[in-house]
Order: sequence, then structure tokens, then C-alpha cells
Amino acid sequence: MESNNPKQILIVPLDWGLGHTTRCVPLIRYLQQLGHHITVGGNEWQRKYITETFPGIETIHLDGYNVSYSKHGKGFMFAILQQIPKLLRNVRKEHEWLIELSEKRKFDGIISDNRYGLFHPTIPSVIMTHQVLAQTGMGNTADSLLRRLHYRFLTRFGQCWVVDVPGIPNLSGKLGHPSPMPRNAKFAGLLSQIIPNAHIAEDHLLVLLSGPEPQRTMLSHILWEQLKDHKGKVVFVEGSDKAPRQANNSTFGQNGRYFLRITKDSLQPLIEDASIVICRSGYSTLMDLAVLYKKAILIPTPGQTEQEYLGKHLHKEGVFFHAPQKNFDLQHALTDAQLFPFKKLELHGAHELYKGVVEEWVKSL
Repeated sequence: MESNNPKQILIVPLDWGLGHTTRCVPLIRYLQQLGHHITVGGNEWQRKYITETFPGIETIHLDGYNVSYSKHGKGFMFAILQQIPKLLRNVRKEHEWLIELSEKRKFDGIISDNRYGLFHPTIPSVIMTHQVLAQTGMGNTADSLLRRLHYRFLTRFGQCWVVDVPGIPNLSGKLGHPSPMPRNAKFAGLLSQIIPNAHIAEDHLLVLLSGPEPQRTMLSHILWEQLKDHKGKVVFVEGSDKAPRQANNSTFGQNGRYFLRITKDSLQPLIEDASIVICRSGYSTLMDLAVLYKKAILIPTPGQTEQEYLGKHLHKEGVFFHAPQKNFDLQHALTDAQLFPFKKLELHGAHELYKGVVEEWVKSL
């Protein structure tokens, strides 16, 4: 499969949670299989994750957006909107960084995951997103203004790869299927770092935490306390190197195992063997679950309109069980989930769709 004309490609994911980084894994893997040279940009922990997943890969430092979040759900989106001037400055800085870097490095193509400054006037540039329709939670007028701004940023790139499948059924609902779509949009399928195989079991309850602080730690405390009364096997994955419980080993209690942040190769068997997963409704996590047809209880980050929409939408569709973080009761949720349909989301070929999109783009470089 190796190319006779290898390309130099820069891939840079957003630093808001681990998901943007993990969903670049299948792209990196496939482009390497095709014989192209990949450089990945990111902050310290993003580069660490990538080099652990792809030993020997070239990485380069780029500061993250370092967004701060509210401790209260109702203030989440307001806190984000207050930081728009700072975010716009970061977009301008990363664009300047790219222009300077590309004068030294002869990249043939650029793939940005939700980093809006990483477009280039002469180098073919792609932006990836599953949230074409951005929501403010503040009404139609605010949503309309944000949408126009969002489309302006998306169409600066040569292509916008929408991380979902076209039509119905799909995973992202209206977030990835607004009307009209950006003129440069292409559906790239589900970008899960998981490679499905036949090994599926139902051995333990898996807690898989991710997302912005301080809400990630707040949910961790809630679940940790309630799991003390759980009788079955438990695997608890913090999804953070800076979790407050710095365990000296990978066990807790008599029936459980505990991890901080782990790579895809370590995570996949934990998901495969789970009877049910308790997690945020972050899109990259949802893609992993959908690929493996796993049951899950989704607890959206309070105030994060995207996660709240996905949790409610997929609950309504009968795919995943949804429960809000406020007054969350683990045993009640597990009992209610026993009656939930957990329909399999049949998206045939969804996790392979990106390959054709990538090949077509690379041929154009």
C-alpha cells in the first residue's frame, strides 16, 4: 500500500479533552500505512499520548487554548462565550505559527481537528468537526449569529470533514446534519481509535471519565463514593494524568481496578469486556462505543450544550441511556438501564468511510 510519492502531512488536534486527539489515531495509522510522513502538533500531554500510540512518530509543540470552565452547569456556556476574544487571539496566533512553520517545513497537506487557525493560503488544508451546527443554549438568535461565524471559519479550509455518516441513521443528529451544510463539507464516517474484533464479553462495569475540568473531577468524586456499595466487578479509568487519586497500583477494593490515563491498546479490551460503560457523552467516546455496540449510561458535562444534546438525542433514539449529573444515583441508573432497549446503531462501513476520503484528498496534493 506504500505510496511512490510520499507526502509530508501535518495533523493538529484541539486540546479540549482527549477525544480530538484519539480520533486522529485512525487517520495517522492509515496515512502511515499509505507510506506518508506524519508530523503531529499538540501540547505536552497530547504529544505524550501520540508517541505512546505511535512510537517514533515526529511531534511538534503547539500550545493549547487553555480554556477555563465554570464549576456550575448553568455558567458553562457563558464562561466559554466570555472567552471568545481570547479564543480568537489563539486562532490568530496558531495561524501565525503555521505560516512560520511551513516556511521551514515543506508540508504537502494540513489536517486540523477543530483548530480554526490552521488553514494555509497555498497548502491544501482540512478541518475536521462533528459539530457543524454549534449551539449556544441561549436561543435561536444567538445560535444563528454563532452559526454564521462558525461557517466563516470552516470555509477558510479547502475541505471540512464531518465526522459522521450522511443520512439516517447517524450518530451526531442535527449537530452534523444541518441545512444548509458548508459548501466544502464531506462526510468522513466515524473516526474511532478502536479496531473492532470478535472478542466481546460482559465481565465488569467500566467507568470511563473524560472532558473538561472541574466537572470531570466532580463526577469522579460522585461515582467513586457510590461505587463503594457496588457488588460487581468495576474498572475505573480517570482519563487524566492529574487525577486527585494518584493510585500506586492498578487496583482498588476487592472487585476493581483503577487507572489514570491509558492508551488505546490498553483501553480497548476494557471496553470490549464491559457489561455497561458509564461515561460522558463526548463524541469520540460515543464513536468507540458505537463501533463495539456497547451499552452505556451517558452523563453529559453540565452546561455543555453539545454533550447534553447528544445524551438526550441518543436516549430518545434508544441507543444509549442518558442521566444528568445532578442528583445522579448509580444504582437507580443501573436498575432503569436494565429496561432500556440499547438499540444497535447499524452504520455499516462507517468506520471505513474515511479511507476513501483520505485517499482522494492525498491524490490531490
